[in-house]
Amino acid sequence: MKIIVTDHARFEANRRDISEELIKSVVESPKQKLPSKKGRVIVQNRYFDEVEGKEMLLRVIGKEYGTEFRVIRFIKHPRLINIGRERTDYESNIRPRD
Repeated sequence: MKIIVTDHARFEANRRDISEELIKSVVESPKQKLPSKKGRVIVQNRYFDEVEGKEMLLRVIGKEYGTEFRVIRFIKHPRLINIGRERTDYESNIRPRD
């Protein structure tokens, strides 16, 4: 699959110290792939962030065109989400009531 990183995504990756290789590795072998709005796809995987010194979650949002994946943006998330659940939104800070 050909992976194209848009200029905006490349700019943000440089600003946030995320390599294009990491973004491409998430696209090539995601732990989870979810449909999104506007015909986009969310792929995500865990990785160890050298700058933060901890394991984090990288979500890559893009659009598939046949054998091409165009990276539109990504989200670097400090809290790991239980990958594999059907729930696709972020974990909330609200604790269930007893």
